[in-house]
Amino acid sequence: MKRQRRRALLYIAAFITVLVVYTFVYSWAMQTFEGVDRSFLEAFGIVIETFTTTGYGTDSIYWDSMEMQILVIIMQMTGVVLIFMALPLFVAPWIQEAIRASPPTSMDELDGHVVICGYSPRAETLIDELRSWDRNYVVVVSDREEALDLYEANVNVVHGDPESAEVLEKVHVGSADTIIADATDEQNASIALAVREVSNDVQVISLVEDADLTNYLKYAGADQVFSPRRLLGHSLAEKVTASVTTDLGETVTIGEDFEIVELSIQDGSKVAGAKLAESGIRERTGASIIGLWRRGEFQSSPSPDTTLDESTILLVAGREKQLERLKEMTLSDGHGSARRSVIVAGYGEVGSTVEEEMQSTAMGTVVVDIEDKPGVNVVGDVTDEGVLREAGVEHANALILALGDDTTTIFATLVARELAPGVEIVARANETDNIGKLYSAGADYVLALETVSGRMLASTILDEEEVISPDKQVEIVRTTAPRLSGQDLKDAAIRSRTGCTVIAVERNGDVITDLGPEFTIRRDDQLIIAGTDDDTNEFAEIAQ
Repeated sequence: MKRQRRRALLYIAAFITVLVVYTFVYSWAMQTFEGVDRSFLEAFGIVIETFTTTGYGTDSIYWDSMEMQILVIIMQMTGVVLIFMALPLFVAPWIQEAIRASPPTSMDELDGHVVICGYSPRAETLIDELRSWDRNYVVVVSDREEALDLYEANVNVVHGDPESAEVLEKVHVGSADTIIADATDEQNASIALAVREVSNDVQVISLVEDADLTNYLKYAGADQVFSPRRLLGHSLAEKVTASVTTDLGETVTIGEDFEIVELSIQDGSKVAGAKLAESGIRERTGASIIGLWRRGEFQSSPSPDTTLDESTILLVAGREKQLERLKEMTLSDGHGSARRSVIVAGYGEVGSTVEEEMQSTAMGTVVVDIEDKPGVNVVGDVTDEGVLREAGVEHANALILALGDDTTTIFATLVARELAPGVEIVARANETDNIGKLYSAGADYVLALETVSGRMLASTILDEEEVISPDKQVEIVRTTAPRLSGQDLKDAAIRSRTGCTVIAVERNGDVITDLGPEFTIRRDDQLIIAGTDDDTNEFAEIAQ
């Protein structure tokens, strides 16, 4: 809108300037070529009549000189051009705005819905989850243009101030299941207070950018306060710690002594360079491969001819002893002696959380940041080869890129990969669209801030359908599948239809992990499935 207004002002200024110039030119030309004096006002009137092609009134005006006739023709053509230029600037936007539907300012009565105050990429991820599990929601935004865009994109939206108790009553927060405050920290506190004016019972979840403000948001009425950057920092640190030690790290526990974990294949390990069929993973460990990641692409049913290398991340399931044996096979033979340091690039909220997490390990940590501040070991631009060399990238176990700008992260990945082909690069992505670029640049593992945030919210809100892996590249979900009741796994063809893998089934309190093609799904079974966000959403469509 600002750009359109600026263009309109420039057009009006140019139009007036052209009118004034032509008025002086016409007056001079009439005196010079016709020998007739015209006042400024008379000349201005004739220029206006010429531009608008409305005619010259009852007193016909004739020009005897060729010069005047040419001037009038040029003026007429200029007027037509200026009028046609006005159509896209004024007429078309006015018509478009006139026929454009207004965003709703209230909604019909609902019960058990989710109210999202504010709209962001993480809210978009959450909405995808809610839609896939058929949960009602409404988004409340104060900007009318944003509300219109969301409304036309088929998002359930209400235009209004989410900090107003009156607006919140129009979206029935009193009968809602959860309220999500997803604006600035100050606005989120105001939203929480407004919600409490309407209802003391509804659950309020607030996001926070500055984790130091958590208590204030709780004072305002938030039941839970999440810091996405702290969660992301913890996840990045855990990934590196698990990659360079024999510990499994954080696993997803499914039932008693049955777990799911992501394992990176390191260069020089027992399985590096081997084809999946020849690796002997199943025979030597007993663990099951659910799927694998390669350069950001998840393969739920990898080919037996797939070669395992340092760009491969396995998603495996099994009992703790089985996973520990597999972990040993994925580590480099010299993992315990050659390198014992981790570089953290970026010392903001994410980077400082990573550094805090690494302090509990035996790994030495080198912090790099563009600003000289307490806790920073090397000051400089991480995209500079000299800065990375000073930080010791050529001899480090891992480089964690916790930068706030994806473009810088991508370039830093390219530089680091060229300098140190063997270093493990773990990167933060602020936008999911840049994940593929980071993998192409050479990153080994990428987590997107908005994806982690959206899944974290979904895992908190969803009850029967539980998202149990908000901080993993792949989504692991516990859910029922009533539409598949009575079908065996072979007939249901879940993997071929959705890309998801059924890992286990909870039935009458027992976890069944030995699932053959003849296993029959029952209505009350809780299926544990794994897949990408799109895959699990597709599963919900066919199974719920």
